[in-house]
Amino acid sequence: MPLIPIRTESPVKRKPWANIALIALNAFVFAAHALPLGAWADRVERAMALQTLAPATWQFLTYQFAHANLTHLLGNLVFLWVFGNSVNGKLGHGPYVLFYLAGGVFAALGYALLDDQGTVLIGASGAIAAVTTAYLVLFPRSHVLILSLIVLIGVFRIPAMILILVKIILWDNVVAQWLDPDTRVAHTAHLAGYLFGFVAGLALLAARAVARDHYDLLSLWDRAHRRFVWRKAVAEFSAPQRGLDGRIIPKAVAQARSPEASAALDRIAEGREHIREKLAAGDTTGACDAHQALVSIDPQQCLAEREQLLIARGYYAQGRMAQAAAAFERFLATYRDSSEAPGVALLLGIILARDLMNWSAAQRILSAWAERMPDAAREAQLQTWLAEARREASATCKSKSR
Repeated sequence: MPLIPIRTESPVKRKPWANIALIALNAFVFAAHALPLGAWADRVERAMALQTLAPATWQFLTYQFAHANLTHLLGNLVFLWVFGNSVNGKLGHGPYVLFYLAGGVFAALGYALLDDQGTVLIGASGAIAAVTTAYLVLFPRSHVLILSLIVLIGVFRIPAMILILVKIILWDNVVAQWLDPDTRVAHTAHLAGYLFGFVAGLALLAARAVARDHYDLLSLWDRAHRRFVWRKAVAEFSAPQRGLDGRIIPKAVAQARSPEASAALDRIAEGREHIREKLAAGDTTGACDAHQALVSIDPQQCLAEREQLLIARGYYAQGRMAQAAAAFERFLATYRDSSEAPGVALLLGIILARDLMNWSAAQRILSAWAERMPDAAREAQLQTWLAEARREASATCKSKSR
């Protein structure tokens, strides 16, 4: 059943310029090859393609930007756009490009080593496969919106882990290759790319070359291992030996994270998932209540950009102004470069002034965003509220000084 990913629910905290550039370069190369340039274009295409029995060094890079037809190109670019943006945001621009190219090189090596037919390899699939499993390592709890075109037609939300492991890797490459061994699809290159992305993603996390968080795959494994070590160690000792009579707790127990700490992290992950489910079902009130439970565990929690904005607006619509202000502040702290940020800052300043009468906080927010309003109407509105906040803050200070 064809399943086309539309977008993920993982946050993209910076503009994915590197991913956009790679998409544009792939499209440009394809368009250039489509021009009626005769034999010269054919020679260039043959030079770019990877000749597996006698590859030139440059072909391990150039083959990644050559595609057989428009369907081949568009299929690759959809997956690159959906999964690459978040990976680009996590790795940064330069490291992301190097990771992408390295994944393509590794995929070509894997294919060339196992190919004895002298076939030609083209396409970005190996590099994109590496990006896809890197996404799985970095955002294992994320969900993906997919478009189904056959049988169950519509848009569905499924866990990224199921989509990538079961559908994309197992079904599309392992089972498909077994069902049609004579296919022209380079399944071996895909699988080599998936392997590279998974291993390299874990290595980057382990070396802390990529920022760690509570929800990457390494953190999930670590928490599961710590819980296992704790339970196993505690089960091996009697009550007095566990420290209940003042003796030292066994070393294995002491080194493992307490179940309370691990349970708190699990409650955070479950809370975030519960909020997503409520929002997906259109239950904004339930989502806001679940969000209150989440921030009671960790006040610094911030959801994906769209989700955080929906929660903040949900509080506002319900008249829960203190919670709305806190949610909007977390949004600005995390997504300062979002296109929604100026409007959020203006609304936050108004809430602080009009509803909470926190004039100093309103003045601080509105002053910080005074130069970033996208149009004259909102700039005028901001200046009106800023003047009001300054006047009231000044009056409050004078009243206190008396």
